[in-house]
Parts: sequence; C-alpha cells; structure tokens
Amino acid sequence: MSDVPREESRPMQPAGESEKAQAGVAAESGQGRARAVAPWVRTRLRAAPGAAAGLALLVFVTALLAAALPRVVDAYETKGLRHGIRTAPAHRSQLEITYPLEHGARIAPAALRGDQEKLRGLLPAPLRTDPEQTVNGIRTVEPVPGLDAWLPKPDNEPVQFRLSSPSDLAAHAVLRQGRMAKGDPLRPEAVVTTAMAETLGIKPGSVVHVPGVSAVPVAVTVTGVVEPRDPRRPYWVVEPQLSTPALAMTEDPVNPKRYWRAGLLVAPESGSALVSTTGTPEVFWRFPAVAEHLTARDAGPLAAAVDSARTGPASAKIREVTGQTGLLTTDLDEIMAAYAATKAAISPVVAVAVFGIGAVAAVVVAMTGGLFLSRRDGELTLLRARGASLPGIGLRLFGETAAVAVPAAALGLAAAVALVRGPDTPGAPALTGSAPLLPSVLGAALVALIAALVLPVRAVLRHRAPRLHGAREDLVDAKPSRRRTVAELTLLVLAAGAIGSLRLRGTDDAGDHLVSAAPVFIGVIAALALVRIQPLPLRWLARPARRMRGVVGPLALARAARSSATGVLPLLALVLALTTAAFGGSVLAGVADARDRAALLATGADARIEGRTEGVPLPAGLIEAVRAAKGVREAQPVQIEYGLSLPSPVSTDRPMSAPLVAVDPAAYAKLAQQTRNGAFPAGLLASTGKGGPEAVGDTDRVLPALASPEVAARFGDQPMRLNAAAGAFRVKVVAVRDSTPAVRGEDFLVVNAADVTNLRHTTVLAGGAVDGTALRAAVASKSPDFAVTLTSEARGSYVDSPLQSGAEGLYTAAIGAGAAYAVVAVLLSLTRSGPERTTLLARLRTMGLTRRQGRRLLGLEALPPAVFAALGGALAGWATVPLLAPGVDLHRLALATAADGVGPGGVALRADPWSLVVPALAVVLLTGAAAAVQAWWTGRKSSVKELRAGDAR
Repeated sequence: MSDVPREESRPMQPAGESEKAQAGVAAESGQGRARAVAPWVRTRLRAAPGAAAGLALLVFVTALLAAALPRVVDAYETKGLRHGIRTAPAHRSQLEITYPLEHGARIAPAALRGDQEKLRGLLPAPLRTDPEQTVNGIRTVEPVPGLDAWLPKPDNEPVQFRLSSPSDLAAHAVLRQGRMAKGDPLRPEAVVTTAMAETLGIKPGSVVHVPGVSAVPVAVTVTGVVEPRDPRRPYWVVEPQLSTPALAMTEDPVNPKRYWRAGLLVAPESGSALVSTTGTPEVFWRFPAVAEHLTARDAGPLAAAVDSARTGPASAKIREVTGQTGLLTTDLDEIMAAYAATKAAISPVVAVAVFGIGAVAAVVVAMTGGLFLSRRDGELTLLRARGASLPGIGLRLFGETAAVAVPAAALGLAAAVALVRGPDTPGAPALTGSAPLLPSVLGAALVALIAALVLPVRAVLRHRAPRLHGAREDLVDAKPSRRRTVAELTLLVLAAGAIGSLRLRGTDDAGDHLVSAAPVFIGVIAALALVRIQPLPLRWLARPARRMRGVVGPLALARAARSSATGVLPLLALVLALTTAAFGGSVLAGVADARDRAALLATGADARIEGRTEGVPLPAGLIEAVRAAKGVREAQPVQIEYGLSLPSPVSTDRPMSAPLVAVDPAAYAKLAQQTRNGAFPAGLLASTGKGGPEAVGDTDRVLPALASPEVAARFGDQPMRLNAAAGAFRVKVVAVRDSTPAVRGEDFLVVNAADVTNLRHTTVLAGGAVDGTALRAAVASKSPDFAVTLTSEARGSYVDSPLQSGAEGLYTAAIGAGAAYAVVAVLLSLTRSGPERTTLLARLRTMGLTRRQGRRLLGLEALPPAVFAALGGALAGWATVPLLAPGVDLHRLALATAADGVGPGGVALRADPWSLVVPALAVVLLTGAAAAVQAWWTGRKSSVKELRAGDAR
C-alpha cells in the first residue's frame, strides 16, 4: 500500500562483483552503510496529519476535563469549608477559654496578655486565629442590676448590666467624649458606647453602682463615651450587650415586665474589681478562628484539632496555663459536622455525573481507535499476510499513538492547572495553586494511556488470525463470534449482578462506588441488549417495506439492519450520554423544585406583607394599595395571633402555644389548593353565623377549626375554650393538615374570620407575577412598619454555600460535556461508515439512482440506530432515577441548611420528563442533520474515484 514504509529499491549487483568493490562504492558515497529507512512513527504521522490532529484534539480536551475535575471539586469544597467558618456567627466560630475567679483575686493585664500568647501557641494545627480580633479580660457571667435611681426603669425594673474589661479597646473604638478609662481595682473606671449613653442617659463623670459581695456596692465611674470602629467585627458582635442596649422582658409568665440590658466597658487595669461584684466573675480569652489558610483536605485535621483542644492532649496543656478549672468552648465542631454532612450528601450525587461522563469519554476515545483501525485495516491485513508479528504491529501502533496522545495529554494537564487555580491560599505553590496536583496528573495520564492503547489493542485482537483483504464487514458476514457472545454475556451478568446487589444492600455507598457507577451499569445492559435486538425489528420492517414504491426505503432498512456502524461502542456512547443527561437533568430539576417549594412554604404565597413587629394591624388602605400594585392578581388579608396558649383536657399536659389564624374560607382554600399547601374544602370552616363585636358575650359558640396534627391530638374530639385577642370562644377540630400557607411551623389553628369578635388583619398574602419594586412602594406609601417578602427573593436564600453552587455547576458542566461527547460519537460513527457509503452511492448511481434518492437513502439509513439509541438512553435514564432515588439526598444540595423544609415528602428525586425526552430527541435530530450534510457533500462529489477504489479485483 502507498502509506506503508518500505526500503528503496536498488539495482541488482553483477554476479562477479566482489565485496571489496561494494565497499569502495560505499566509501565514495561517504557512508559506511546503506541509508536508514525513515522511522515508522514519523512516516505515519506525515501520511495522515488530519487524523493525528483530530486524535490530539480529542485527547487534549479529555485530559483537560480529567485533570480539571479534581481541581474543581477541591476548589468548591475548599470554598465551602471557608464559607462555613467565615459566615458562622462569631460566637460559634471562635474558641473561648475561661476559668472562674475567686473573691479577692488580682490579675494584671500584662499577665493576661502573656497567657494569651501561650494559649495561642498551644492550639493545634491547622487551627489559626485572628490576632487583631483576639481579646482577653475579666467579665461578669451573671448580669448585675444598676442601683442608681437616675437609670431608666421602663416597668420599674432596674437596668441589668454586664461588666467586662476587654483588652485593646482603644484599637477598636474611637473616643467621642471624655477620656479612656484607667483606674485600679479599688477605684474602677469604665466607658460606654454612644448608643448606651444616649439610651441610658450616661455621660462622662456618671457613677454606676452595682451590688457587691459585701454590703457595700461597687461604684464604677464612667470616664468617657466611645464609638465602635467596626461593630460587625468579632470584637463587638460576640457580646452585643456591651455596645448596644436592648429592651427585654422578665420571665414572669403572669406579669412580664420590661427592663434594659446594658454593659459597661471596664478598664483592664480595673478588671480585678469585678471579683467584688455579685456577677460571678471569670477570666476569658477569645480567639476568633480564621479560614483563609484552610483547604478541603484540612477538614478532618481541623475537626481533630478542635477535639484535641477541648478534651484531648491539647486540652491538658491548656489547663497547665489556666488551671484545672479552665474550659474551652466553641461550636467549630458543629460547623465542621454540618460541612461534613453536606459534603457527604453532595459527593455521591456528583460522583454519578463523574462516572457517567468518564465512561462516555472512554467509549468515545475507544471509538476513535476503531475509526483509525477501520481506515488502516487493509494495511494491517497486508502486513500480517507478509509475516508481520502481532507484537511488532502492536508496538509500532503504540508508539504511533503515544507520540500524539502523550504531548496532547500533557498540554491538557497544563491547561487544567492554569485554568483552575482554586481559591487563594497563603503558602500555596505559585505554579499549581492550592489544589493537589497528583489527582490531575493521574487523570491526564489515564487518558493518555487509554488513547495510546486502544488502537494497538484493537488491532491485535482483530488480526489474531490472517484476514481476507476486502472481505465484507457487515453483520451478514461478520456475525458475532462465540467469544464475543461469551464476553457480552459475562459483562451483562456482572452489570446485572451489581444492580441486584445495589437493590439488596440499599443505596449507601460502601466505598466501592457501586451506587455512583449504577447509571454506567444500566447503560451497559441497555447497549448490549439493543445491539442484539436492533436488527430484528429492522428486518421485520424491511419485509413490508419491499411492497413500497421505490427502492430507497427497503434498501435503507436492510442496510441499517446489517451495518457495522450499529456496533456496541456507538450505542454505548449514546446510551451512557443520555443516561447521564437524564439523571443530571432530574437532579437539577429536583433541586429547582425543592427551592421553589421551600420558598413558597416560607412566604405562603407569591408575596407576603406583614408588620416588622408581630401582631401589628394593617393600616387603612393597605389592602387596596396591594391589590392595585403591578402584577398582583389577588390579595387576601388574614389575622395571625402568635403564641396563643392552648388548653388541654388533661391537666398534666405540658404548656403549648400555637398561632391562631383567622381567614376567609373561600379565598384561603383557593390559595391552599393553588400552592398545594394543606388544601381543604372551604365548607369545613363554614361560618356559625355568630361573630363580630355583637357576639362578645357568647363565649360558648363552637367554631370549626383546621389544626396541625399535634394541636388536633391535644384538643381531641371535644370543643376546647380559647381566650385570644381575637375573642373568647370554643373551637372544634374538623380537619387536620400538616401545613398551611399563613404560618410556617409545625403547629397552627385556622378558623373562620367571620366568627371572631375582634378581627384585626395583620398579614396580606398576594399572588401573581408580583413586581417587587411596585409592591414595596405601595406598602411604604401606607406604612413604613411593614415588610414585603417575595417568593422569588426567598428562593435565592437557599443557595448560601459554595458546596451547593459548585456541585450544581459541575453537574451542568457534566451534562454539557456528555452532550459534546455524544455529538462526537455520532460524527465518528458516520465518519467510519462514510467511505463505504460513498462507494455505495457511486455504484447505485451507475444503476440509475438520482442524487435526491441517494441523500434520502443515507439519511434513512442513519436514523434507525439513532432512534434505538435514543429509546435505550431514555429508558436507562428512567430506570436509573428510581434506583438511586432512595440514596440521593437532595435536601442539602437544594437547601441552605438542614432546618429548611419543603413539607411532607421532603426533597425526592423524580424522573424529569424534559430531561428524558429532550436529549433523546436531540440525538435523533443531530444524527439526521449530520447524515443529511454527509449525503449532500457526497452527492456533490464525482463517482469515478470511488468506483476505482471500490474495485476489489
């Protein structure tokens, strides 16, 4: 053949010519031996540069994806870990070390500062803290009352002060009045914030007296007023009572009273004076944790470090500094546990996409080797006929493909490292970033190995025995051998056994990734079944098609039934791509539905308007203004009375409270039906005909009520008397629902608004395509004390972690990559059969076939395999969803926290019809379009060359 390297021919030597004469000729030419033959690899690459470039491009893209995958996962897991620590409340993410002080103890600020650095050094790695926000001092654990008469007393209750002597106050606050406090343990001084001074009337020079352990109160002199530099930093937010006064209520359930909670910022030099108060003083060190240096690989060591600092070896060293009464408290372990739970729930879902797209990529690379093998089958057959050995052919082909695959994979690895850097991490290598390099190297190396081996392995297997040059390759001649049948049956049994094992043991991944590989197993089963079943219906259809006018239809069906392009690999690639797309689309659709549902349950309707303080009645004209706002289709007011104490027929039952909701039954039942949130017939809450102010004295009337399960269980079947702000009456539970639109919570009681005696609407539930800006403007024009909550805005609050957004982005990318590989599979399948189809058309044209008929023939021939692949992929995707649904936790992927709920049924994975149908139709349309383009291009070419090439004599 023309592309087989061979030695140059040389003229034969005369019979009597001596070796010396030959050597002389060689010496005259300047060479000691004959010129070497051109290397095989260089010759082959030069002979087919297009094929080499195509293989290099495919390997480059595949290696890029394989190398980028672990870096992307590491990046969003690292961001998720840092986000969890960074966004947690400061009092939860900090490490606080305390020990109690006895009366009469004295501690110098310098001693506390020295112990602070010792304790910081004892915290095990990878725990790191923020030195700027670290604070130490002495404080009172229990609040102490202010004894001065000039302090404000809303309900004649004294101000409750918390005294603290935080270090470095001057660095975190700006002096506005007076001077900074100094003092000493006998004459303590303090400062207050501007908010404290304005609310409590404290000014420089004021003296605040608090109870002492002796009969003499402790007098604290206020020397100045300060303003926090950044009140959102941990220095201030951990103890907000020190910077901002708050109005609180006493715990007396009968007669609660209001009082002020406040704080005094005592000078560190005066800190020891707090041991003379009745506030149970203690020494404290607060170490705010930082997360900028952490990576996903630090999650386990960080949790172990927290355990060690709390109860392990590090704890013993900490107690050497604080004494045996020292105590370390933190919620970092809970933050890490929440991160680990979210990661554990998301990782199996992501692994399904990884396994699916990996399998598709491997199959497509194998198809590329098959294409190259089909183009060089004649060459290899001729080499085998001339005595070439299988190892020799395999090694030459391996060198040929390795010369292309290895550099392309290296470039893909370099591109992945350059494109996916990961979050900035102090101390990370500048070249590779914070993500580990080894997984990316292994991924790219695996791609290069597969690409380099697929052609020589397939060639060796195909040419184990000498083959006839020009023999037929369709299913009429090359029927599946017994070895292939046994191999397919073995693979089928293994895949079916894996699926059966999965069903028997459940969907918990035991470390063998059986759950994640389930779509691949199902795709393998579907592809092996389809490749055997596919010719049968096509042959059945070919029989009645013979009665049709013309030869295009019967010929297309006959060729589709026996074409070699309907092998296992093209079907497997398409089925796996469709299965991955169907499962991924179902996951994304389930996540979107869960967020929509959770947002709707949180608001009760498309928009919710209620007071910023509970129980505030709607102002006049607000309902009309809401109904007139842009996009509002309907709006209904309801009355919600929170915290209503519920009676019980059993005196020993624990106290219980629930919201009481007064509604218009007809409108509210319609809303519940539309939102699928506790739907009920409006007739259940039919009016008793007794309501309004005139029914105040009729306390024995019985109102039908809709109740939550726990409230219904408490009331039983008998009417129970309620004393509410809405009136005094008796209620009888007539229906039980798990949820209701007006309130979000486990307990509620819904009655007819026409039957209450004191109706004051407090909330408006609006529906429609609400314009948030217009609605807020309408509400603000009536009262600034009411807030507007939109379902569309509430939905965005459920994506607060990079773990969620990263997993969703990876799934979307996997679906896109699967679609791209499906396109490549279709093109490879058509390209492999292209020369044979071109030759067929050339021969048929000599028999009178028109160009239009030729285009129809090629298009109809390519569609049946695509239709079977689409059906197989859709069925495999449909079977995968219910198989994996019990073990796929979409709750943490869809919602921000485990506390967010979507009502009964939770977040279940269900097959999404669009994800099943749309990719399948796309495959059929893509195949038809590609075949049409191929037929159009083939029809434009001359048939002389194909007829010569097809002459097998």
